[in-house]
Amino acid sequence: MISRVLVADLPGHVGDRVRIAGWVHRRRRLKSVTFLVIRDRSGLAQVVLAEPGGPPEETVVEVEGLVTATPQAPGGLELTEPTVRLLSEPAEPPPFDLYRPTLQAGLPTVLDNAALALRHPRLKEAFTIAAASVAGFRSALDGLGFTETHTPKIVSSATESGANVFGIDYFGKPAFLAQSPQFYKQALVGVFERVYEVGPVFRAEPHDTARHLAQYTSLDAELGFISGHHDVMEVLRHAVAGMVEAIPETEVALPEVPEKIPEIHFADAQELLAGMSDEDPRGEPDLAPAYERLLSDWALRTHGSEFLFVTGYPMVKRPFYTHPDRERPAYSNSFDLLFRGLELVTGGQRLHRHADYVAALAARGESAEPYRDYLDVFAHGMPPHGGFALGLERWTARLLGLPNVRQATLFPRDLHRLSP
Repeated sequence: MISRVLVADLPGHVGDRVRIAGWVHRRRRLKSVTFLVIRDRSGLAQVVLAEPGGPPEETVVEVEGLVTATPQAPGGLELTEPTVRLLSEPAEPPPFDLYRPTLQAGLPTVLDNAALALRHPRLKEAFTIAAASVAGFRSALDGLGFTETHTPKIVSSATESGANVFGIDYFGKPAFLAQSPQFYKQALVGVFERVYEVGPVFRAEPHDTARHLAQYTSLDAELGFISGHHDVMEVLRHAVAGMVEAIPETEVALPEVPEKIPEIHFADAQELLAGMSDEDPRGEPDLAPAYERLLSDWALRTHGSEFLFVTGYPMVKRPFYTHPDRERPAYSNSFDLLFRGLELVTGGQRLHRHADYVAALAARGESAEPYRDYLDVFAHGMPPHGGFALGLERWTARLLGLPNVRQATLFPRDLHRLSP
């Protein structure tokens, strides 16, 4: 049997008889001829049948034919003198035409039929870019001496004090789906010094917005022996640059990651925003989405950067493990990275002394007992450390300019959706 050739490799086989395999992307039946467009993972190829007929769209087929240079054909090539063999039964018609340049269906219909909708080349592109981004993230951190880890997603206590979690029955005991690998990645700094993880996280927050999900993919990193949160910011910059560089050639407008991403302290950002908006944000402990957009616009105008670090968020809005600014204790050694008007990454320096953790929990009126296993790590010697977490779906959605993060999510889970 002739070895299978991918569609993308056909230009190197002009004049050869080859075998391709894939799905019937489009069937165009004319009076005396039928054109089949075959789709495989690498692209589209036209097949010319000398008689009307041919299997319907989305049928899985194998085609042997002669690779012929035809200028008017898509890609300048087509398969002639073909033999078509079905590899499954003729497909039922999908609820939308996958061969059209854009999918003519609303988002609920697309999500209800995600396994089919994702076959559309434009929709699939988002996840090709996401996969390349993850590969770039891994490569960048591997090059900095990080070790990839895989931590439990079933945990005995909440990672973020006061946050909503999904409770589960763990063999008769209460447990939770992990909001992040935070506790584990900090502990592993004591083992490897530098660690990262790519995996699912869960947030039981009843948000029904275009930017929130109940489950998403988090790109986490944690590193030890830092002098402050700026060391973490530099590693993040390197990781983001690696993600952009790993994305294959595309029509998507990719950002330039500057050698030094501009930054602004939270207090200074509030002062700036007070002169840019009708409302006065001073005194608020966080940035509203509208303010994130204003700051991003300012960074692009002032610094020519689509990225902006906002540092020094108030301690009241950061998790208990966040290290305060010693000179301004009400503010933290933390940051958010804004990208094209949206908070993309949260990170910062962590506490690393056991006594500081006990005091931090007491100051918030929380018992240290639920965190006993976590806190014990810090009684056995931990270096100054910090880290960050980047949401993959948000990153992909912002890169592609998608209005809803669900469009960058495989089989999304949100307030209303538990299937498919």
